[in-house]
Amino acid sequence: MYSEEDLLPVSGIQHLLFCERRAALLMVEGLWADNLYTAEGSILHNRVDADMPLESRGELRIARGLLLRSLTLGLSGKADVVEFHRLPDNVPSPVDELASGIALAGTDGQWQPFPVEYKRGRLRHEEGYEAQLCAQAICLEEMLGVSVSCGAIFFGKNRRRKPVRFDAALREVTVAAARHLHEIVESARTPKGHYSRKCQSCSMKELCLPRISGGNGVVAGYLSRMLSEI
Repeated sequence: MYSEEDLLPVSGIQHLLFCERRAALLMVEGLWADNLYTAEGSILHNRVDADMPLESRGELRIARGLLLRSLTLGLSGKADVVEFHRLPDNVPSPVDELASGIALAGTDGQWQPFPVEYKRGRLRHEEGYEAQLCAQAICLEEMLGVSVSCGAIFFGKNRRRKPVRFDAALREVTVAAARHLHEIVESARTPKGHYSRKCQSCSMKELCLPRISGGNGVVAGYLSRMLSEI
């Protein structure tokens, strides 16, 4: 169990599963850089934040910018959207300690939370995106005492949703990622870089210098070439 002072951003899960060094540059060294992709993502999130914070659509209630926290994971953040779906009146009682739904002020019945994370680009599988959404679900479960079994990722490029089920495997990945994120921050050490194809699309590439920071003689070779050109 973590304290309030220990809480790290939920978004750190996505950064960590994309690249440990990226997560450390951001959370240990306090570095960040934007590129076209991150700028597009920021615009998409700003559009969501600009919408009404609360909305009703029949059997659906929509909350935007809901603050989240989990002392179990040691994470906090803000959900893009949390939908509350009204459950049928004949839903059976849960077999575990969490309720199937919660009551909402001014409404009848029980409502189940359904988190939705907005991402730029086209519909695709990204473990980091799904684990980040799962972390939001765990926050909601801890805060509301209600079971959150699934959610969705909305991709802005083709405006499609990818359903995500928070099964045991994804929850295990999420919990392990949160633990490792805390370990990196507590160590105050930034891992070495490891150049790969995904580095080309990373906004932190010029700060990270993955070809140079990876060690194994790469830095020495780089300096040798630079000095030979003087």
